[in-house]
Amino acid sequence: MLSGRRYRLALTPEQAEMCEEFGNICRSVWNTALHQRREYRRRGAWMNYAPQCAELADAKKDHPWLRAAPSHALQQTLKDLDQACRDHGTFQVRWRSKTRWSPSFRFPMGQLIEVERLGRRWGRARLPKLGWVSFRWSRPPGGEIRSATVSRKGRDGFVSFLVDDETTAPERHAMPGTSVGIDRGVQFAAITSDGDFHDRPFVTAGEETRYRRLRQKLSRTKKGSANRRKTIAAMNRVMGRVTDRRADFCAQVASVVTAKNALVVLEDLKTRNMSASASGTVEAPGTRVARKRGLNKAILDKGWHRLELALTNAARYTGTRVVKVNPAYTSQRCSACGFVSEGNRESQAVFRCKAAGCGHAENADVNAAKNIRNAGGQPVSACGDLGTTRSAKQEPVSRATGRTPS
Repeated sequence: MLSGRRYRLALTPEQAEMCEEFGNICRSVWNTALHQRREYRRRGAWMNYAPQCAELADAKKDHPWLRAAPSHALQQTLKDLDQACRDHGTFQVRWRSKTRWSPSFRFPMGQLIEVERLGRRWGRARLPKLGWVSFRWSRPPGGEIRSATVSRKGRDGFVSFLVDDETTAPERHAMPGTSVGIDRGVQFAAITSDGDFHDRPFVTAGEETRYRRLRQKLSRTKKGSANRRKTIAAMNRVMGRVTDRRADFCAQVASVVTAKNALVVLEDLKTRNMSASASGTVEAPGTRVARKRGLNKAILDKGWHRLELALTNAARYTGTRVVKVNPAYTSQRCSACGFVSEGNRESQAVFRCKAAGCGHAENADVNAAKNIRNAGGQPVSACGDLGTTRSAKQEPVSRATGRTPS
């Protein structure tokens, strides 16, 4: 099974300069190739990896600066672009900005990479054109190296090895028949149908204050100045720690959940669409912008999509099946009798069924998680939104029986 191993690099000044140069060359190749693909598409023609790779070889004759970067790293950049265009469409792939994109490049030929351990805390790897680079030995690679990716996050450099750890995914979970539903929220990051609430603060009060002051300082700096670059670097260091805590939290939750359950059911949430820029409603542009901005920040802070990725990755080692279901009305449906009504959810935390003869009451998030689990991989039989208000598309409720018609 292929797995990733990430280590912090200790580059020499010369190696750091070379990595910056390689990253910039790969960024230039990406943007040039993407521009070419878009121009071909506008004319109704196609451009793919093979002809672009041949043109890259010719471009090296006219542009000697392209020869500074390893050839297979540039070819891998074109392969990544080709895959991105196939997955998302040529006009949906993003440009790599010099200011917003962190330099990175990949060495796809694992046979050219050597790794040695120097001591208890340090190791080194030999990478093409970079030579021997030292890195912090936090764990053994644990398998055959297939590729290596060098990247930069803030002021630190990292190397990520793709290794074959020689493990196989189990055909069956150790506890077959177990299942759990997970409701992702803004008050708690993850709530399970078993009644477990998973959450932790990712940013401290001191970091919030420091980040706010850095943003104020950034607004007073001049674009392109050295002070602006220093301020941005300081902001990235603060948010880098927050991102690391969020990733660690998601990995821990995923490990616990997949170890105990053979089936994990999630809502099929379009996180990117849900956290889109706050620009108001179609009927009234510019309204409720502050409220939407706060919701977007809460969604992104809890790491909904990162938790989904962590569950999918952890499930490979336990034989767990991860299923996504239609999220419609999971917060308004009674998990005991199935009655759907806007009034069932009395508040953000309280759910009380209004159906005659039911009266089921529990935490609203736990009730939603049970509905997600009960979906069992099948779409919920209603279409609508995720909010606590009733949509015009919701199934009608009979006034005589107080239930949805069958």
